[in-house]
Amino acid sequence: MRILYLDLDTLRPDHLGCYGYCRNTSPNLDRIAAEGVVFDRYYTSDAPCLPSRSALMTGTFGIHNGAINHGGSNAEIRSEGPERDFQNTLSLDNLPAWLKMEAGLYPVYIGGFGERHSTFNYYAGFREIYDTGLGGVESAEDVTPTALRWIEQNAERDNWYLHVNYWDPHTPYRAPADFGNPFANDPLPAWLTENEIARQLCETVGPHGILDQDMYDDRVDPRYPRQPGKALNLNDARRVIDGYDCGVRYMDEHIGRLLDALKRKGVLDDLVIIASSDHGENLGELGMWSEHGTADHITCRIPMIFRWPGRLAAGQRNPGLHYNIDLLPTLAELLELPPRPKWEGRSYARGLLDGSGTGRSELILSQCCHGCQRAVRWDDWIYIRTYHDFYHLFDREMLFNVQDDPHEQRNLAADRPDLCREAKARYLDWLDEMMATQPDGYFWDPMWEIISEGGPYHARGHLKQYLRRLEDTGRAWAVPELKRRHPGEL
Repeated sequence: MRILYLDLDTLRPDHLGCYGYCRNTSPNLDRIAAEGVVFDRYYTSDAPCLPSRSALMTGTFGIHNGAINHGGSNAEIRSEGPERDFQNTLSLDNLPAWLKMEAGLYPVYIGGFGERHSTFNYYAGFREIYDTGLGGVESAEDVTPTALRWIEQNAERDNWYLHVNYWDPHTPYRAPADFGNPFANDPLPAWLTENEIARQLCETVGPHGILDQDMYDDRVDPRYPRQPGKALNLNDARRVIDGYDCGVRYMDEHIGRLLDALKRKGVLDDLVIIASSDHGENLGELGMWSEHGTADHITCRIPMIFRWPGRLAAGQRNPGLHYNIDLLPTLAELLELPPRPKWEGRSYARGLLDGSGTGRSELILSQCCHGCQRAVRWDDWIYIRTYHDFYHLFDREMLFNVQDDPHEQRNLAADRPDLCREAKARYLDWLDEMMATQPDGYFWDPMWEIISEGGPYHARGHLKQYLRRLEDTGRAWAVPELKRRHPGEL
C-alpha cells in the first residue's frame, strides 16, 4: 500500500475548480478529485496553522491537546504529566506514528512546518524528515526537487506514506515573477464590488484589514510584489485575488510534476492520494484580507479529496459535516485496524465506501491565535461568538447563512435570536462534554488562559501601536470603542 498526502497550506476549497471556482486554478487537483471523493463541508476544528495541524496529527480537539495559539502557554501540546510513560502518546497516536506501528507503512515528510512554529511534535513518528529550510516561506520550487528525488529513489517500494507540504497559497503571495498572471483577464468573484470596497474603507478596521494588509500597517515587502499592503479600489483587490490564485495554480503545476513522476514509476494507478489543507484564507470576508484569523466559514472550511483506486468509486461528493480530526479513525476503519482511545474524531469510512450519511449534526470551530472566537456550524448556518475581536470591532454574536451568503456579508444575529439561542445550546453541550473530559491535571479551557495572559499571540501588546496607526490614517472614529473593549491592553 502506498499513500501520498498533499498538505496544501491555506487552500480555500472555493478557489478550486473541483469545488466550482470559475478560474482554472487547479487542473491537477481537479484530476485527482474526478478519480475520488470530494468533501463539500469539511472543516478544521482549530485554526489556523499550528492548532490545525496539532489537531490533525493527534486526532484531538485543541481544547484538549492545548495547542491553540501561536505563542504563550498554549502554543505547545500539553504535557502528559505523571501519567507519561517511557514513550509519550505522540509516539503511538500521532498520524505517522500510528501508520508506522499499526499499518506497517514507512512514513516520510517533506516540507518546512516544524521549524515555522517550533512544532517539532508534528514530526513524531516519521522515519525520514526532509526539512526544506524556510519555515513556511518556501515556494514549490524549494519543495518539489526533494519530493521528486524521493519518488525516483523509493516509489517502487511498497508500504510507504509520503507527506508533502506545499505553502504557495500562504501569504505573502509569492509565485515567481516569470510565472506571470494567468488570471489577468478573468473576472473577480462576484461579491467583490466597488460598493463592498467602499463600505470596508468606511466601516472596518483591524489588522490584516483592507488598509492594513501587512497586519498592522500597509508596508509592501519588495521581495513579494504580488502582495499589496492595502486595497483602495477593485484594481487593488484584484492584486490580492490574483496573487492568491497564482499561488494555487503554481502549486498545482508542481503537484502535476509529482503525479507525472509517480506515473513514470508505475505506481500512480493504485496510489491512495489524500489532498487537504490546514485552513482557508479570508480574501475580504469579515473585513480581513490575506489572512486566516477568524473562526468563520472561510477560514475553517478546508478541501478534502480522497482517492483510492479500486476501493472508492470515482466522482463522488460527500455532503456531510466533518472535522479534520475525523481522518485518523477513518483510516483505521478503512485499514480494519482499531482506533486509538484518545482520538476524538468520528470515522466517515462508510460514507467513502458506500455513500451513506456519516456527517455530524454540528461542528464547533475555534480560533485563538489572532482573536478568540468559537463558532457553531450546522445545517446552512454558522454562528460565531467573539471573545477577543483582534481589534476588528466584530459583533459579539454573528450569524450567517453560508448557503445564501457564503462570503458572510449579512449578519443575521439580530434578526434570528432563535437560531442564536439554538447555536449557543449546541456550543454549551459541546463545551460541557469537553470540560468533563479534560486530560488529567487540566481543569480549564485554554482559551481563557490565553485571554488571561494578555490575549492571542498576534494581538498581544499591539493595541497602543495600532491606535496610533488609526489616528494617523483618519480612522480615529474606531479608537474610543477599541479602548472600551480592551482596557487591560492599554
